Amino acid sequence: MATLKPEALREFSDQPAKVQQLIRSSLALTERNLSYKYGSADPSAGGMDCSGFIYYLLTNAGYKDVPRDSPGQYAWVRKEGDFHAVLSRSGESFELNDLSPGDLLFWSGTYKVDRDIPITHVMIYLGKEKSSGKPVMVGATDGRSYNGVRRFGVSVFDFKMPRGKPSTTDPDVTAKFEGYASIPHLREAGEASEKRVSREQRIESDKETPDSKVNPRTTKLGNGD
Repeated sequence: MATLKPEALREFSDQPAKVQQLIRSSLALTERNLSYKYGSADPSAGGMDCSGFIYYLLTNAGYKDVPRDSPGQYAWVRKEGDFHAVLSRSGESFELNDLSPGDLLFWSGTYKVDRDIPITHVMIYLGKEKSSGKPVMVGATDGRSYNGVRRFGVSVFDFKMPRGKPSTTDPDVTAKFEGYASIPHLREAGEASEKRVSREQRIESDKETPDSKVNPRTTKLGNGD
């Protein structure tokens, strides 16, 4: 497993408070030496699977309607209308321009499935590391890499686009990055909260302005206009 401190992420300090808290909570799980455990959404079981990791974080953040599996989580964000499909296999594609810390990342073809929505993997995007400038993600898996070292379980991983080649263990399976989406209402809630705090600070500042008694517009702002 690998872990990072939130402060090691380049964009962390610029994120809304709710997004920062999600990232802190996700990275805290990487410090618990949790394995990959299929079917688990509970760290007390000693491990979690990819969608269980997402489910645990979001239910503990107060979400009541989070689906338990990755196809359900994919459908959940698609219904909210904020999904960004990615066709390119390049990590420099313009299709990734809107990718932000805290977004959910979705793959298909990481193993063989036969279902209507073939999503097989999900993780959380963390942003870029300050030290390397490389994009990283967090979640649970039975085998991805970070800094060139294969990692297993709940960990930080490099965010890389699949090569588009069949699996070495199953030639009928080819991993594909399908796209990304912000967690429903998370970023908006955080931004609204920060705007409210900023507005309250501005009002308090206006109240303390020496000429507030003689400036009608300033006085009006001080009264909550």
